Amino acid sequence: MRALITKRLEATQPQHPEIVQRPGWGDIPEIFKSLRPRELTPAAVLVPLVERAGELFVLLTQRAEHLKHHPGQISFPGGRIEEADSGVRDAALREAEEEVGLPADRIDVVGYLDNYFTITGYSVTPVVGFYESAVSLDLDETEVADAFEVPLSYLFDPANHHRKMKEIYGHRIPYFEIPWQERIIWGATASMIICFYRTILDVDDK
Repeated sequence: MRALITKRLEATQPQHPEIVQRPGWGDIPEIFKSLRPRELTPAAVLVPLVERAGELFVLLTQRAEHLKHHPGQISFPGGRIEEADSGVRDAALREAEEEVGLPADRIDVVGYLDNYFTITGYSVTPVVGFYESAVSLDLDETEVADAFEVPLSYLFDPANHHRKMKEIYGHRIPYFEIPWQERIIWGATASMIICFYRTILDVDDK
């Protein structure tokens, strides 16, 4: 699987922040077009992969409960692109080091996924990279309550991709949930995982 991921992503480059999508929708629905700010805020997340005993795992974090935005939710390490960052790759690696202690020089970045548009006005570029299994994590407890690994085979199993509906401003809109043990991976993180699955396994958007 590592070879397939590397091959599928080897020619990818970060997209312009205005090129965005949401899995399951096709085109971005009118509600998001009307609610989005005039200018999207570029952001980046790292999709950290590690190989253990011949199996790939994805590292995810649980946000601290005291945070103002999305407390307690499951997420990838990441955040907005700062002026000091040279681009999305630099931002994703910086955030991963700050949040969970993954050293940038121990991560092999292999490519990029399509930008993901959030209703809060961010255009998020997922950066996919492999880190060494011997790396010890060092969580920033002001931002991260926990970090855990999920088998990639589980996340890539469509039986675990649950499509739900919710209402926003009178519109019923779809979103995804991926249950894992006592946790629920949902929202932007679940959608980016499904994007990853569809990109690597060449699955059509449905």
